[in-house]
Amino acid sequence: MPSNDVRILAQAAVPTAAVGAVAAVVSGVVAGGKGAIGAGVATLVVIVFMGLGLYILQRTAKSLPHLFQAMGLMLYATQILLLFVFLAAFKNTTLFHPKAFAFTLVAGTLTWIAAQTRAHMKSKILYVEPDKTGHSS
Repeated sequence: MPSNDVRILAQAAVPTAAVGAVAAVVSGVVAGGKGAIGAGVATLVVIVFMGLGLYILQRTAKSLPHLFQAMGLMLYATQILLLFVFLAAFKNTTLFHPKAFAFTLVAGTLTWIAAQTRAHMKSKILYVEPDKTGHSS
């Protein structure tokens, strides 16, 4: 993964992990140990889903640049759908507090999207690849 991609990944994952840590503390105070576990699981789910999505999107941009925008829209729609499926699957679980899980999942997803958008806007990505041979036309 090029350094620019790693930088964007880190700039999205770190704030998401911080929001997840705060959510785990708050959920632990409000709902006990199961609340903290739910918030922790939700944070992990968001980081894994969104991180894999970013990785797939970056690979698509390099290999099939003409499909980048369509792939991005499809990817985000798929991620949101999978997060809803994940929420529905664990709606009545006794492994952790489902409301703490759900609220953290939403907060983590929104944080990731905002942080990734900010990181992408601040990065200096070339729109045109420079000539690699060193010759000018």
